[in-house]
Amino acid sequence: MATTSSVAASAPERSHTLDALASDLALALGPQYVRGSADALLSYSYDGSFLEGSPELVALPGSTEDVVKVVRAATRAGVPVIARGSGTGLCGGAVPVRGGVVVSMARMNHVLQIDARNRRATVEPGVINLDLSRATAPYGLYYAPDPASQKISTVGGNVATNAGGPHCLALGVTTNHILAVEAVLPDGRVMWFGGESGQLDAAGYDLLGTVVGSEGTLAVVTKILVRLMRLPEAVRTMLAIYPDIASGSATVSAIIGAGIVPSALEMMDADICRAVERHFHAGYPEDAGSVLLIELDGAREQVEAQREQVELLCKANGARDVRTARSEGERAALWAGRKGAAGALGQLAPNYYLQDAVVPRSRLPQIMARVGEIAREFGLTIPNVFHAGDGNLHPAMLFDRTRKGDIERVIEAGNALLRSCVDMGGTISGEHGIGLEKRDALSMVFSTEDLAAMARLRTCFDPHLLFNPDKLFPAELSCVEVRDPLAGLDPSQPGPWFC
Repeated sequence: MATTSSVAASAPERSHTLDALASDLALALGPQYVRGSADALLSYSYDGSFLEGSPELVALPGSTEDVVKVVRAATRAGVPVIARGSGTGLCGGAVPVRGGVVVSMARMNHVLQIDARNRRATVEPGVINLDLSRATAPYGLYYAPDPASQKISTVGGNVATNAGGPHCLALGVTTNHILAVEAVLPDGRVMWFGGESGQLDAAGYDLLGTVVGSEGTLAVVTKILVRLMRLPEAVRTMLAIYPDIASGSATVSAIIGAGIVPSALEMMDADICRAVERHFHAGYPEDAGSVLLIELDGAREQVEAQREQVELLCKANGARDVRTARSEGERAALWAGRKGAAGALGQLAPNYYLQDAVVPRSRLPQIMARVGEIAREFGLTIPNVFHAGDGNLHPAMLFDRTRKGDIERVIEAGNALLRSCVDMGGTISGEHGIGLEKRDALSMVFSTEDLAAMARLRTCFDPHLLFNPDKLFPAELSCVEVRDPLAGLDPSQPGPWFC
């Protein structure tokens, strides 16, 4: 997939439309919250991937009412709307490939209410993930989903991609911790999905589950009611050191097979360990073939019993050493190394393509062997860091985007990895989403009929396809009949079109 840029709005009619829209937005929000300069547009033209596409305007609403004004003005003008959090996404999900208005949630960054008694909080989408747990800590509570980017990624962005994180093994990913969302539909209506009170037994279709993970293609989320968890009584963080990846992978299955589900079970290979240790000095051995970062939490007696059992399982599967963090400082250092692993890769290459795919955890040894084959086949160095407990891989394919052919080579290698994961019973994304990067790979796991049914659902929300266009669905579906997926796909028959 080549780098994508937006279609230039060169026609006088387009220019007139954008000028009128900019005036409308400035009047609605205040001119300081509408940006159209070249420098401002450049800042919103990319995310954490290497895909690019320039917006035509940027709006910074401060409330749900502001978002309604932006959406109504943009859709009335026939201009795309792309909601954006911190821009840390890794699949081009916030890249405005058809121009349009980027709606930045940077100003909507308030924790509106903490309901400690019912263990829930209401937040705006621009709240930084880690800031939410910091705000709830005085109540003995925390927000469980913790992507590696939690110091900068927003809760709204996490909702868009259904993000995961190292501590989602035992407690689930974002969707398992969202009770309700308020969202603005493409026609400007405001609706609560899941109910404003977040009823746990809400009847009817699970439209909340449809919106979470929809990557801004159905609605713009403006408030989020989240579930909070009680801080555990005890936490033990362990580092198991192995001579190779296979031994560490076997340990993962052994721990889960013994009935122990750690709160986190992370693996890093030799290249990652060296890069992390040289950058963070966190205590990772540079001569390890791989390491497992294992965290147990819960009641003190239970955690201690599990720690002893896990240590035995690690050693039985080839660990040469198992260390337990002796202080909060040591624990924090280990996690700083793990969550900063992607940043440490800058020591190894100018650029990296961080993949996100999933296999059943029992297939970890086979898929890691396949990653090695792909590295040799495409002449790449591929360090590995991943959520081993749930089989969520994050191979980092190193390259130099200034070198001719490198981008195409890592994309081809990435597609080979995705195909291998699917062949082993896995899927193409665990938490980064589909966005622009993986939309064509979606056909690896869904039939044309499946995709057409999803596309038809999208048109129920957004019949003009102005919300985050060209995302999620394969390019060949851009003009596919979706009148009735059960009746087959026949463009010669009348019906609504997905175009």
